[in-house]
Amino acid sequence: MTSPFFQTFLKISRDTHAPQVLSHLDIAFAEFLYSQITSTHASHQWIAALTSYQWMRGHACLDIDQLQSNPQSLLNWNLQQVDCIPKDIANHIADCPWTMGDHSPLVLQNSRVYLRRAFTAETNIRILIKQHLKSTHLLKPAGPAVLDQLFSQSDDSSSQQKAACRFAVQSPITLITGGPGTGKTTTVVKLIACLQANRTTPLRVVLAAPTGKASARLSQSIRQSIPHLPSTLAQHIPQQAQTLHRLLDRPNQQSQYLAADLIIVDEASMIDLEMMARLLRAVSPHTQLILLGDKDQLASIEAGAVMSQLCEGQLLRNHTQTLTHSHRFDETKGIGQWARTIQSMNQQALRQLWNQAPVGLTHPHEAVTQLTLSTHHPDVLKEISYAWQDWLLLLRQVNQQENGCTDEQAAQLMHLFQQFCVLCALRKGYWGVETLNRTIEKYFQLGQTEWYCGRPMMVTQNDYNLHLMNGDIGMCLPQMINHQMVMRVAFLDECIGIRWVLPQRLDHVETVFAMTVHKSQGSEFDRVLLVMPDQDSPLLTRELIYTGLTRAKLGACIWANQPHIVFDACTKAVMRCGGLLN
Repeated sequence: MTSPFFQTFLKISRDTHAPQVLSHLDIAFAEFLYSQITSTHASHQWIAALTSYQWMRGHACLDIDQLQSNPQSLLNWNLQQVDCIPKDIANHIADCPWTMGDHSPLVLQNSRVYLRRAFTAETNIRILIKQHLKSTHLLKPAGPAVLDQLFSQSDDSSSQQKAACRFAVQSPITLITGGPGTGKTTTVVKLIACLQANRTTPLRVVLAAPTGKASARLSQSIRQSIPHLPSTLAQHIPQQAQTLHRLLDRPNQQSQYLAADLIIVDEASMIDLEMMARLLRAVSPHTQLILLGDKDQLASIEAGAVMSQLCEGQLLRNHTQTLTHSHRFDETKGIGQWARTIQSMNQQALRQLWNQAPVGLTHPHEAVTQLTLSTHHPDVLKEISYAWQDWLLLLRQVNQQENGCTDEQAAQLMHLFQQFCVLCALRKGYWGVETLNRTIEKYFQLGQTEWYCGRPMMVTQNDYNLHLMNGDIGMCLPQMINHQMVMRVAFLDECIGIRWVLPQRLDHVETVFAMTVHKSQGSEFDRVLLVMPDQDSPLLTRELIYTGLTRAKLGACIWANQPHIVFDACTKAVMRCGGLLN
């Protein structure tokens, strides 16, 4: 039976404009524990429900000290909702029966309450990192002359990359963090070359990233960096990355460790708590591990902020290298200036940038522009159409061809489409992904059927049978099969080029004229339109704005009906609770 505290809370939630913040799952979890082992105080149910609530919001634990000092900020609840929580909740943690024993569902440590699974993952990360840092099995790098040859330039950027490379060859684990265009991939390519230079056999190097898009982007970046190496060093550089899920899914392997001398993982900010624990368990004491990422980006969708906490905490503080010089953006203008201002959380400077920004979707190189229209105005849809004009022209040509779409045309269409992207802060609502996808789809009038020519779609679940990963982008296009025109979905495959899939085999896909900022991580576009809602949300943070803007290489536009939403979001940093900082 639900406790009086929960009944009171649910009543107040219904009486206020705020949504019910505790989910049915949170409440059911607390009630289940109560049904298994009766507690002595109703606060225990609150502890259980709030721990579940925090886990679902991405926190590794419930921080009791913060709950006592600033519950509104910690939980993102209003005052009436916070008043439902027992004031003496901290006094009853020590006698909570669900935190006692080696197999208890909850774990209490240093005024933090964890789900058992979260505590196990965080503890394993800490133990495995400490063990690995003691390893003396380091690969022997080439001499200083090779390093000097690889980093022949004398600018600040090259010096930072050279220092990171020199450090990484001497460390069992290295974190290399930096914003877009700071040369993280270039650094590790030269690191591999440096380690390979004095070997007679190729290094066993594993390249991985959290998502299919991120692994494809890593592969592409490495291929672009290889031509800048001496030919004698370039020949043994691996070029094919894979997803972490595929890397770690090894049901038939006898050894718990991956067969590798060096493991490089890109987009490490996207790795959640449990995935990081799995990765570290698979790293042999004889293997060096390098994690690449941008600590200022959004944290993982699942629980944990592993990358940022490892960069800022004690565990790997002395094993973190930071690259600050961007080859892509000028910090004094455009995207680079906006990114730097967002990171500084200077609201006044941000307002000034907004007021100085040109109005409209398309503007000169690297510019950040703004829109304040209060509706999905036809002029904006017209500008979105203009941003995709080359894609739309080729699409109409392909749709009129008698022989259907060729592989070359499919690849070109994919390339043209992904030069521009509409990014939304939220999924639901008038300014969310779902509504904008329908609006753009209706405006373009590409077809009436579900599988119309040109329908862009994103895979939403890993499908190992089809070799498709969550986040992969495909496009529905016509093909001539047995003298009959049929629709197939084209996916760009790094190994074989275009791969065609029957639409009926795709169970988990959605239209993707617009996507969330979270889904865009690991991707790059020439230009982006970042769409903000007209009301505040817990999801609107500094990291979200920064991540959205820096997906663009050439230019970005922020569409905000209420500009103050942008300014307020940039003063809210993601603060996920966890023990890796300590």
